[in-house]
Amino acid sequence: MNPVILKLLGQRIVLALLSLLVVSVIVFSITAVLPGDAAQEQLGQDATPEALAALRAQMGLDVPAPERYLRWLLGMVKGDPGRSATTQMPVAELVASRLPNSLLLAAVTALFSVPIALALGIASAVWRGSWFDRAASTSAVAVVSVPEFLVATLAVLVFAVKLR
Repeated sequence: MNPVILKLLGQRIVLALLSLLVVSVIVFSITAVLPGDAAQEQLGQDATPEALAALRAQMGLDVPAPERYLRWLLGMVKGDPGRSATTQMPVAELVASRLPNSLLLAAVTALFSVPIALALGIASAVWRGSWFDRAASTSAVAVVSVPEFLVATLAVLVFAVKLR
């Protein structure tokens, strides 16, 4: 393989890993400063201080945030994303249990969206600069800009409520 391409590929991989690291630090920092306590949420307002301290120690919340982050990061490098703060189940099991439905949803979505996107892209290329090209480009940007949760909510309303 061409050394220039290998160098570019290596740079892109390093930049992707750095981006993941920066995003993980930002997300961890934001969640660390949020008000509330996971142990308090699980045990309720009537929990004794001893029970709270024991659960915090079990959950690893009794150590400083930088140490918790490093433990999580090392776990991720080893392939262990840890345990859910709310259910105490392994995160890998939670993700694995939901993965088949997520993959099915992605496949069905791709089954519809890829042919439509290809047809619109080819038509836009054939009639480049025309009103069709501009309308297709504008529509594509508008569709991509809609948040997934809004699309999901609308899909539930249409398919589960209206079309029962």
